[in-house]
Amino acid sequence: MPFIEMPDASANEQTAKLYAQAEASYGYLPNMVKAFGHRPEVMESWSALLSIIKANMNLRRYELVTMAAAKEMKSSYCLLAHGSVLLRDVFTAEALRQVVDDPDAAAIDDAERAIMRFAAKVVRDASSIEGGDVDELRRHSLSDAEIFDIVTAATVRCFFSKTLDALGVQADSAYEKLDPDLKTALVIGRPIDGAA
Repeated sequence: MPFIEMPDASANEQTAKLYAQAEASYGYLPNMVKAFGHRPEVMESWSALLSIIKANMNLRRYELVTMAAAKEMKSSYCLLAHGSVLLRDVFTAEALRQVVDDPDAAAIDDAERAIMRFAAKVVRDASSIEGGDVDELRRHSLSDAEIFDIVTAATVRCFFSKTLDALGVQADSAYEKLDPDLKTALVIGRPIDGAA
């Protein structure tokens, strides 16, 4: 149960449009979208920024960065949402669980491990990043532009995840259908909406 009241589609025209687009895309109205119902222009602006950031990264890299950032923040909602994308497009449930539980032992390459460690450190304490952390990414043949992309993908996740968690927004009950072991690995913060 969120800590603030979520407006319904009658709140204003912009909210109604946001909700209708989300329902058309997801097949239901996600809790994360309702959380922005008071200020739909914020959701629209964030979505536009996110689209620009994602345009410069392949899906797998973007999702691994996002998973590392969300895990560092203990954001169940973002882990479930982005884990579902990786499950659909990249990994089996077991392989994804391994990525979440222990990236160092998972079936990903050394560059991806370094990227995930770096993204987690950005979220944990960006002021602790040193030149050596960036050099480690360069050793994996990442360009400065790619390093910038990783940083922005991790930091934009902070805005979204922290907004949802600060408002008490829980992940949609649709995530209950995930493999039980995977779901256990992904729900590390707030529980799924309606979960016992």
